[in-house]
Amino acid sequence: MGTIKLSRKALIHNLDIIAHQVGGKDKIAVVLKDNAYGHGAVLIAQTASEYGVKQAVVRLEREAEEIVRYFDNVLILGQKPTQVHPHFSYAINSLEEIAQYPSGARVELKIDTGMHRNGVFPEQLEEAFEKIAQRGLICVGLMSHFRAADTLSSEWFWQRKIFDATKIRASALAKKYGWSLRFHISNSAGAFRSAECSDDMVRVGIALYGCLEMDKTLEQPELQSVLSLWGDKIATRVLKAGERVGYNGIYEAQSDEVISTYDLGYANGLDRLASNRYVTPEGIELRGRISMDSASFAGDAEQLMIFDNANDYARIVGTIGYEILACLDKDLKREWID
Repeated sequence: MGTIKLSRKALIHNLDIIAHQVGGKDKIAVVLKDNAYGHGAVLIAQTASEYGVKQAVVRLEREAEEIVRYFDNVLILGQKPTQVHPHFSYAINSLEEIAQYPSGARVELKIDTGMHRNGVFPEQLEEAFEKIAQRGLICVGLMSHFRAADTLSSEWFWQRKIFDATKIRASALAKKYGWSLRFHISNSAGAFRSAECSDDMVRVGIALYGCLEMDKTLEQPELQSVLSLWGDKIATRVLKAGERVGYNGIYEAQSDEVISTYDLGYANGLDRLASNRYVTPEGIELRGRISMDSASFAGDAEQLMIFDNANDYARIVGTIGYEILACLDKDLKREWID
């Protein structure tokens, strides 16, 4: 069923760059949601922990439970608490949901600084804190999210300004309730937009995995892709001139050629829109339509590298590397290669 190969050297290289950029390992929170962007949450968590990272971010409680043994705290972004856990904190995304949280839960209030997706408005800060306190919750953080930090525009600047002003107010209000807050707004792109990190933490996802892409007008950090996708050969045959391969026969051989089928298809995350268009980093051409569980390529290699940077594959199908990585089959074998 194919193999995902992970480079520990690349991961450490990326962590070194990020730590230098943000001012130390203690400011890094590794984003491990959705199986660590397809890399394997436990594998990445263990190595990040050994490096010295003490904070992680996930989407669901079950994801947090998988990796909590490696970190001091795991922030859960997209699920209300079903338990009170000393090492979990939960993002509060609206005033209304506060009433649904169990007393004693540790929470981090999300402020809508311009993303207009989740969070309370800055002018609702005092009301939110009051509701959190009345519910018996413990607020440990104030957070937001940049919507366009990877592009050259004014948006990063005005969101930063709104958040910084809210931080000052929140610090003063938190004293009333005896809370000690941590502040964080930066995602991967946000972490590289300024020479100084003025927050307590940065939530690093795509940069950790080496697939951050900034506008050409912005400085691009020299990160390295951690993940490569490999297929194992199922069968080889000679496709005669005039013969076609795969569903609907969209590829026709112009002369006799050797082709092989590999054990990866769109059910494993190999986007079908690459059919008959994609060429691997080693110059091997995809032949015909990608099937659910297999795909055919020119040649007869026993093992074939499909891609070593998800952004390259994403460009062929008109999407972003995030989507390619997040859609990789969780059942694929994952292994460190160095």
